[in-house]
Amino acid sequence: MRHITVEVGTGPLAPAEILAVAREGAGVRLSAEAESAMAAGRKVVEALADDAEPHYGISTGFGALAVRHIPVDRRAQLQRSLVRSHAAGSGPEVEREVVRALMLLRLSTLATGRTGVRPETARVYAAMLTAGITPVVREYGSLGCSGDLAPLAHCALAAMGEGEVRDASGALRPAAEALAATGVEPVVLAEKEGLGLINGTDGMLGMLVLACHDLRTALRTADVAAATSVEALLGTDAVFAADLQALRPHPGQAESAANLRALLDGSGIMASHRTPDCTRVQDAYSLRCAPQVHGAARDTLAHAEVVAGRELAAAVDNPVVTVDGRVESNGNFHGAPLGYVLDFLAIAVADVASMSERRTDRFLDVARNHGLPPFLADDPGVDSGHMIAQYTQAGIVSELKRLAVPASVDSIPSSAMQEDHVSMGWAAARKLRRAVDGLTRVVAIELLTAARALDLRAPLAPAAATAAVRDRLRAEVAGPGPDRWLAPEIEAAVGLAASGEVLAAAERVTGPLN
Repeated sequence: MRHITVEVGTGPLAPAEILAVAREGAGVRLSAEAESAMAAGRKVVEALADDAEPHYGISTGFGALAVRHIPVDRRAQLQRSLVRSHAAGSGPEVEREVVRALMLLRLSTLATGRTGVRPETARVYAAMLTAGITPVVREYGSLGCSGDLAPLAHCALAAMGEGEVRDASGALRPAAEALAATGVEPVVLAEKEGLGLINGTDGMLGMLVLACHDLRTALRTADVAAATSVEALLGTDAVFAADLQALRPHPGQAESAANLRALLDGSGIMASHRTPDCTRVQDAYSLRCAPQVHGAARDTLAHAEVVAGRELAAAVDNPVVTVDGRVESNGNFHGAPLGYVLDFLAIAVADVASMSERRTDRFLDVARNHGLPPFLADDPGVDSGHMIAQYTQAGIVSELKRLAVPASVDSIPSSAMQEDHVSMGWAAARKLRRAVDGLTRVVAIELLTAARALDLRAPLAPAAATAAVRDRLRAEVAGPGPDRWLAPEIEAAVGLAASGEVLAAAERVTGPLN
């Protein structure tokens, strides 16, 4: 997909454009409007640089050191020192897609002209993205206040031709070597540019945009899993009726219930127990209340997407060049708006996964699975069936509960108490990435187990949509039989869930799900 080029202008990027650059390797170019806006903003900064009066970030030190006036002949060194000292991350490398999203979003803010960074500096970022040069950013270093300082500083360091990067092939190389190999000239930073390159919420925002996209797929896939479980556990779809759902008018709940109705339409298994002889009064909460939980997660996601949209339209820097040509200090770099929703999503993810695990567990217990063999085993006692698959789910769900503990309620003062309240939004974003992966794995195991149960209900026929999902799984994973090495089958199901293949199989029958 490298032939795609995303144009960065003065307005907000769309999530699809961020995904194209972050995940598909799309190239980047600056619009003429952005070039003009940056040139105009730069003129304001240069006028203040010649002023005898000190101006923060232009002719002074930074943070708690802002009281020192820096003479003209030391200002280039000031910018280099800022970037070098702030590139202080530690720990494992951050994923390529996160770093590319971070760089793109910082470039988008530069393009507004509100940072006072020169167009030629912004062009270096565009060229690095297009060439597939990814700075090495480390896991730890951002407190999410004054933005994602350390992660962004590692990117600025690479643009200066220092530090380490991964080239387009993924090889680890010195930044200067990788830039030279692709014809990119390292930037020599001028006044204010160090701050303009590192003072943003771009890491938090990039991870939020990526997580929102992935959760849109994960929550619809959770509906597919829930429908398959309701069906294979001989549950009822009557509780998903539109008029019942309308009595509690949450939009996400209505969407989830509509999905469940569509997925279960025409089920021969469900029709088989819709008789006067059926003694089932109502199903367990993990079946009956799926729209309520999955719907609440959807509404949480919708709120997070609103916040992400606002942040994509923001120009975060300190100081900032205003539209009328002033340079003003501000607090817009604080990550609280992002930290809150990142934490909120982790809570929703943990709860959806917890409900999925409970449905899976019901399949394995003869007291609750309505006629299926213990643990769905071929020869119970000799075979263990899906017993330990549920253990794997339980371990992940337990971890998701720990990841749901909010990061944004913590604050550790820094910079000699100048930055005395920080957001920890970067930490919230990092744990949300792990949580989304965990949810996908839990739902995949539920799908694997529910599909096995559908097979064991034969000759009763499932709904067309759930049968299509079962058949898609069967293309990768064999049906019921004696115990096999289970881990590869779980990973196959995880791959199908994460890629959207499971969802696509269902939607080929139902049409687009909500």
